[in-house]
Amino acid sequence: MNIAIIGGGAAGFFLAINLKQLSPNINVTIFEKNTNVLAKVLVSGGGRCNLTNSFAGIDSLHQAYPRGDKLLKRAFRVFSHLDTYKWFEDKGIKLVTQEDDCVFPLSQNSNEIIECFIRLSKELGISVKTSLDLSSITFEEKYALTFNQDNTRVQFFDAIAITTGGSPKAEGLNYLEALGHKIVPPVPSLFTFNIPEDPIRELMGIVAENTIVSLQGTNIKASGALLITHWGMSGPAILKLSSYGARLVNDKQYRFNILVNWVNEVNCDILTDYLNSIACKNPNMKVSNVRPYDISSRLWLFLLNKAEIPLDRKWGELGKKGINKIMNRLSNDEYSVHGKGSFRDEFVTSGGVSLESINFNTMESKSCKNLYFAGEVLDIDAITGGFNLQAAWTTAYIAAKAITQQ
Repeated sequence: MNIAIIGGGAAGFFLAINLKQLSPNINVTIFEKNTNVLAKVLVSGGGRCNLTNSFAGIDSLHQAYPRGDKLLKRAFRVFSHLDTYKWFEDKGIKLVTQEDDCVFPLSQNSNEIIECFIRLSKELGISVKTSLDLSSITFEEKYALTFNQDNTRVQFFDAIAITTGGSPKAEGLNYLEALGHKIVPPVPSLFTFNIPEDPIRELMGIVAENTIVSLQGTNIKASGALLITHWGMSGPAILKLSSYGARLVNDKQYRFNILVNWVNEVNCDILTDYLNSIACKNPNMKVSNVRPYDISSRLWLFLLNKAEIPLDRKWGELGKKGINKIMNRLSNDEYSVHGKGSFRDEFVTSGGVSLESINFNTMESKSCKNLYFAGEVLDIDAITGGFNLQAAWTTAYIAAKAITQQ
């Protein structure tokens, strides 16, 4: 069998390597449109490659995968994060699980993963061809591929795996739609929030460790650390919220309001009682000198000013009205987002080939026999933390196994 893999990224190489390990007699060729392969792996995790996650803090897959959780629940029974951990360690790559449950190479260097893939590809006889951009796929007795760089030459294959990653625009998936696949229009996911002309930006560099951020008027929310930047807000809570609300905020053209709970306390009565207890214990102390929940001093002063509480006001002088002002500011602080920023070079899309077009058990197309998919080209995407790469490993492994069982 001659197999073509379109896309030389994480899913493509993982699929190719597992194909050859499961069935050494298969001929495998990876086609990559860029000059370099595995470019996204190189920048993953800030150049350290966040391979997977321990899933210790995940109660439901939907928490990590806003889109694709149902497919992955079944797929992880075949190849899970534990299988990923063992696979890489068996290849000589020592891994470490951080306190935040993210899994990295012990070397903290994504080049170790890239070198492993390149070495295994050479050892297994996988052909890797770069600077070849697919222009068409047709099928008669076999799949015929042509590339933009050489439209006169046709290459024939028994099966194809599409592992091209996320497409920034729906037009990039037109060739798959023409083959009968339903396409979910791609929109950005995992991005920071621009909050122009808001004084909060003067606090850039401050991290609030335990926040809840929500999209106003919806039940979409995310928790975690929030980083104040010179353009607005970033950090895990913001990136998760951008993932959960990716399609909604795209529809709003990235103009929407968020509500920030700076202290991760959703019960207003509990928060009010806590503030009243501070007032009772410190009646003669200035509000500026006693910070609830150990909130950052600069952020505390900012919030007091925003609540129109004089900094020299004493806790005992706040009264019910003053306590309520502070409670509302701590738990329901509103900001207007006008636009999105980027999250390093880790481009992630929500959308792609609809899972309705895929056989969950094999990753094979329902409309084209012997055409398979793996990775982010599918309508699967996740929050940060190694979850997107885990989806790539899992879907690639299942596709490889299915191809070898034809």
